[in-house]
Amino acid sequence: MRALTMALTVAVLWPAGQALAWWDEGHMQIAYVAYKKLTPAARDRADALLKLNPDYADWIAGAPPGQEKLYAFVHAATWPDDIKMKPDYYDDQVTDSTAKQLVPYGHLKHAYWHYKDTLFSADETPLPRPDAVDAVSQLKLMIAKLPANTDASEPLRSYSLSWLIHLVGDLHQPLHAIARYSAALPDKGGDRGGNEVQVVAANGETLALHAYWDGIFGGYSTVFGAIFDADHGGLSSVTADAGKAQIIDPATWAQESFELAKTSAYAAPVRTDKQPAELTREYETNARETARKQAALAAARLANLLEVLLR
Repeated sequence: MRALTMALTVAVLWPAGQALAWWDEGHMQIAYVAYKKLTPAARDRADALLKLNPDYADWIAGAPPGQEKLYAFVHAATWPDDIKMKPDYYDDQVTDSTAKQLVPYGHLKHAYWHYKDTLFSADETPLPRPDAVDAVSQLKLMIAKLPANTDASEPLRSYSLSWLIHLVGDLHQPLHAIARYSAALPDKGGDRGGNEVQVVAANGETLALHAYWDGIFGGYSTVFGAIFDADHGGLSSVTADAGKAQIIDPATWAQESFELAKTSAYAAPVRTDKQPAELTREYETNARETARKQAALAAARLANLLEVLLR
């Protein structure tokens, strides 16, 4: 009930276009599976950096003795979403002069860092110029700052890691890599990655297509709950493609998710306008399978990327 209440609260209060990819459950399961794949040296380095995050004490509160590092890493996966709810963090715009800057624990929300919208139209609706700052541009900056042999400060590395753990998950949610334009949704942003498209799920709930995909793993969760779910039928049981897991280029991840959005997220019976579409069993089954594969791939890639950056 708590998870449902939180999910509904977020759906009501969250501004259009500011999506929470995978919601807490998905991000935490991805982080948990990735953490289990890390070598002890990479884990220790990650923990040392995450300790500099201002929320670290909250992350490890209540962690079982000896599990503090694990709990911090898993909870860090939701931090870039958590700050959107903090009263001392402020909205900013992709057009601001500070949009691309990595400022260690500044108080900007950077909501536009969570996605890389490749613009798409199936009916030749004109497309605007894409934004220059997005999840891919920022991940590349963070990747460049994390190695110890750079001139970055430890707080900057900590900030970059806190974002990176989250953004790897974001870029594997197909609707965080696309904005579809149509005659019914021709304005700036198009359908905002499915936020302007309505669907009716099997439980009878009408919700945004983007929210449907975000919620496939569940909504609000504790670290304990996410770990339990991952180990009991969740991501721990899904094997990622070993060849694809070696690809640690964010631009490639975004392109893969863009293609999946076109073939899976926007598959029939999803419409191009704002009229709700009743999802079929075939659609929902395929969506769950696609989401699980993408999340497992995100976990494997996150682990491989951190081994390179933190060794």
